[in-house]
Amino acid sequence: MKKKSLIKFGMFLLIGIFLISFISAQVSYCCEKTTYGAWCQNEEQDKCDSAFKSAPTSCEATSYCRQGCCYNSQEGTCMENTPQIVCEEKGGVWDADANCDIPQCELGCCLIGSQAAFVTQTRCKRLSNLYGLENNFRTDIENEALCVLSATSDVEGACVFIEDFETTCKRTTQKECNKLKLSSDEESSVEFYSGKLCTDETLGTNCAPTEKTTCVPEKDGVYFLDSCGNIANIYDSSKIDNQNYWSEIKDVAESCGYDESNANSRTCGNCDYYLGTTCKQFQRGTDSGAPRYGDYICRDLGCSYQGNRYEHGESFCAVVADGKLILGKDDDFNEDDLAEKNQPGSRYFRLLCYNGDIITEPCADFRTEVCIQDEINGFLVGACRANRWKDCASQDGKKDCENQEKRDCKWVDFKDDELLKGCVPKYAPGYSFWEKSSTACSKADFKCTIEYEKGILGFDWDDEDCEKYCECADSSWKNKANKVCSYFGDCGAKQNFIGKDGYFDVNDLFEEGDIKKT
Repeated sequence: MKKKSLIKFGMFLLIGIFLISFISAQVSYCCEKTTYGAWCQNEEQDKCDSAFKSAPTSCEATSYCRQGCCYNSQEGTCMENTPQIVCEEKGGVWDADANCDIPQCELGCCLIGSQAAFVTQTRCKRLSNLYGLENNFRTDIENEALCVLSATSDVEGACVFIEDFETTCKRTTQKECNKLKLSSDEESSVEFYSGKLCTDETLGTNCAPTEKTTCVPEKDGVYFLDSCGNIANIYDSSKIDNQNYWSEIKDVAESCGYDESNANSRTCGNCDYYLGTTCKQFQRGTDSGAPRYGDYICRDLGCSYQGNRYEHGESFCAVVADGKLILGKDDDFNEDDLAEKNQPGSRYFRLLCYNGDIITEPCADFRTEVCIQDEINGFLVGACRANRWKDCASQDGKKDCENQEKRDCKWVDFKDDELLKGCVPKYAPGYSFWEKSSTACSKADFKCTIEYEKGILGFDWDDEDCEKYCECADSSWKNKANKVCSYFGDCGAKQNFIGKDGYFDVNDLFEEGDIKKT
């Protein structure tokens, strides 16, 4: 009896296990979409959205939830193992290749500015548009690690590598060091250390500090050199044995004599071009003192000219008058006084102090240009500009005459002398007087009619009989009239620019005409 009971119990247990397995298999459905919004999920049947497909099997075995590659043509992204329905719902293009081994998903190195990303070409263009930068898509870089290494960083530092079985170094940018790393047979043998000098002892290179210095293209200062030929920091004689100074790259602002010219300094090479110094090889007789170490110095770019000192970049005016060169820094350089000394043959010049030399730039001939100068915080600035004199004679009033925004004129007024009052050029123009006479001079022609009272006999009179415009007979009036004439160009009786008298005397310029008798 016991034996039969055991057999029956065993059969009941097996049937129970089978029923549980059967019920469990019936529960697993592949829902194309669940009631809670998920796609292609294995769930209980009542959790499948009735508006979509479902089947009592795993989703991997269905056609509607088959996995493939989803490509977004707008963003350039690819998603592997993505169901077709999910891809299409998101606006993607579906392909049966679940591993996305399709041309649209081919990856390359996208270089944008100083950044790099291993993405598709479409994604590279999308990123380029987002950042507003040019891109460089390279298919020859085949993995993400190499792509990151090719990023174009301009940060300077020490590029340490193995050469001829020695650990050596080159001061360069991360970009250049990455190129060396890409070309190396063993990438791990090339390392970049941002902000470090090759002489940093912790790097273990064969580069050591020296007492040598050099000039560096596109830099103003004098720099130390290491034994490998790399530039180090700004030359500072007090730091020749300072290990920290030979370990890290120092900014110019952290170096000796910052914001100073350091002209001819024996101890500091922090030159500043804008303050009038730059790195040059030391020359005896030119530079006042030799550097304590090395062969280079901050050379003074200022100029000495005719007893005057000019800073590098200063420009000033000059003109030849009264047989001598009058400079813009001379005590007797007065713009208004010089304007009256515009003699035949004279010319304005702009002089520039540049890199220790005076450069002479003539303004246009015949004084069609004049040189004007100003002083800004003690710094002279000169420039040639057009001489605007042509409409002076047509101005009737002093205000319009001396409107400096429109013309270069001045108003002359010899007290009560109405004949000699008027608007004249501030800077007398010149002309080729040896070829033909100038019509400009005719603008200064004057006619003065002296009126006398008739004598008893009708024809005899003397100065005491003068009634009107008597001053015209005086020699001083002739000189004043000649001066007005000279304002209009190389006219009248005057000396030329080397102090030689002209052909005419002042009295030769006046003709006696009819005398009005009353």
